[in-house]
Amino acid sequence: MENAPENKRWYDKDPILKEALELLRLSSPNEKEHAKDFILQLQEQVAGEVIERIYEIITQYQGKGNRWYDNDPIMIKAIEILRHADPKTQRKAALKLLLALEEKSFNE
Repeated sequence: MENAPENKRWYDKDPILKEALELLRLSSPNEKEHAKDFILQLQEQVAGEVIERIYEIITQYQGKGNRWYDNDPIMIKAIEILRHADPKTQRKAALKLLLALEEKSFNE
């Protein structure tokens, strides 16, 4: 039996990040709205050129992609900011996101 390819998505490399994004994917629309704002706070920690690349991605995938967040331009932006953050920031954000989703509380 062949093993499935590991880490096929960018966030599969970190189990906490993977769990946070999977939980986010399964969350209610209201929880996703709060989570977007929460993740977008990372903008301050991501370089300007990354932000430009994110806008290109939004234009490319909005409403056209197969990912669970491709129909929401703000969620695309939030996820791409998270994707381009350094691993330490990704992990910290994932832990906070997991806690917030589990507690259904996005106050910081």
